[in-house]
Amino acid sequence: MTKILTMGEMLLRLKPTDHQRIIQANTYDANYGGSEANVAVSLALLGDDVELLTKLPQNALGDMALNTVRQYGVKTQKILRGGRRLGIYFFEKGASVRNTNVVYDRADSSFATVSRTEFDWEKLLGNVDYFYFSGITAALSDSIRASLLDACKACRDRNVTVVCDMNYRGKMWTPKEAQACMQTLMPYINICIANDEDFEATLGIKAFDGDMTRGIEQKQQFEQAMREVQAKYPNCHTVASVLRDIHSVEDSQWTAMMLHDGQMVEGPTYKMHVYEGVAGGDAFGAGLVHGFVNGFKAQEMIDYAITASVMKLTIPGDLNLATDQDIRNAMASGNSVNR
Repeated sequence: MTKILTMGEMLLRLKPTDHQRIIQANTYDANYGGSEANVAVSLALLGDDVELLTKLPQNALGDMALNTVRQYGVKTQKILRGGRRLGIYFFEKGASVRNTNVVYDRADSSFATVSRTEFDWEKLLGNVDYFYFSGITAALSDSIRASLLDACKACRDRNVTVVCDMNYRGKMWTPKEAQACMQTLMPYINICIANDEDFEATLGIKAFDGDMTRGIEQKQQFEQAMREVQAKYPNCHTVASVLRDIHSVEDSQWTAMMLHDGQMVEGPTYKMHVYEGVAGGDAFGAGLVHGFVNGFKAQEMIDYAITASVMKLTIPGDLNLATDQDIRNAMASGNSVNR
C-alpha cells in the first residue's frame, strides 16, 4: 500500500464562543490541528496509509494532540517527544464584513525549536512513497528549513514524491524570506499547490490581483503562472490552485485548477455558505494526494480535491471529518455550478 508522510507543527486552537472577539471572550472552544496534521487526518479518513512527523511536548497537551490524530487512523510512531511547549493559535471567527482573525502564540514550541540532527531521514523515509509539507512549516525556523532541504534531497534519492502547499502566512515571514527559501526547495518538489497570493509571495510569480470576479481573464493568469512554475522547475509535474471569489466571510464561490503533465483541468464551481473558513486548503491538498495515490485521472482528481475542500467549510474545527463517500455524495448532489 502506498505510504504517505506529512511533516509539520501541531497546535492547540482556542476559539471564542458565540462569534465573540478575543478581547471580549471569557470562554474558548479547544481543538487541535495544524496544516500537515489536518492533511494526515483527511488522508486517514479516506483510507490511505499516512504517518505524521512532528514534535510534541511530553505533557498532557502533547498527549492530547497525539491522540487527536491517532483516533482518526493516523500513524504516530515517528512523532518526536520533548521540548518546552505546544504552540497555540487563537481563532476569532468573523461575520459579514468582519474578517476572521488569527493570533499566534507559538514561539519556542517543541516543533519550532527542533534540531536538524533529530531527523534521521534514512529511517523516516525508509518506507515512504509521498512526503508532504507546507510553507507554514518552512516559515518556522532556519533549522526546520535546513531539515526540509535535507528531506527533499533524501526524497529525490529514494524516488519519493514531494508535495508542497506553498501556504504563505504573512504573520510568519516576509515574501523575501519565503522566496529565498522556496528557491532552494522547489527543484525537489514534484507537486506544487499555490493558492491566491501564494504564487507571488512564495514564488515571485504574479497570478492573483485580488479580483476573482473577472472570471476567464483571472483563470488565464493562473494558468500562465502555473506554466511559468513548470517551465522554471521541470521536476514539478503538477501545479494546482484553489480559486476563491469571496463576497463576505460566509458567502463565496470556490473552484480549482490543475496543470498536470501539460494538461489543464478545472473543477466545478461551488457557491458556498461557509460555516467556518479554516483548513479548506489542507482538505484540498489531501484530496489531491488521495487522487494521486489511488490513480485518479486528472479531471476526477481536481473535482474530488475541490469538493473535499468545500466540504471542510461546512465542518467546525481544523479537521476535515469527511469520508470518501461523503465527498462522492457531495460531488453527485449537483450542489455546484458546473463550468
